[in-house]
Amino acid sequence: MAHREETVQIEGMGCDHCVHAVKEALEGLDGLSVRSVEIGKAVVEVEDDEGMNARIEEAIEDAGYSVSAIA
Repeated sequence: MAHREETVQIEGMGCDHCVHAVKEALEGLDGLSVRSVEIGKAVVEVEDDEGMNARIEEAIEDAGYSVSAIA
């Protein structure tokens, strides 16, 4: 299956705890590899799955943050 890299812009992050919480939430998703997480964004490699962006957004929202863009 093809893979693509996505940059996820995240609102509500302000500290290292936030970075850890988002990283942990994303690492729980099948079909996704976390490249980096920093305050305000995450870079991930995902399988070419139509529903993946919705799953990413849901995982980040469940961790208490919001997604402003995935590109």
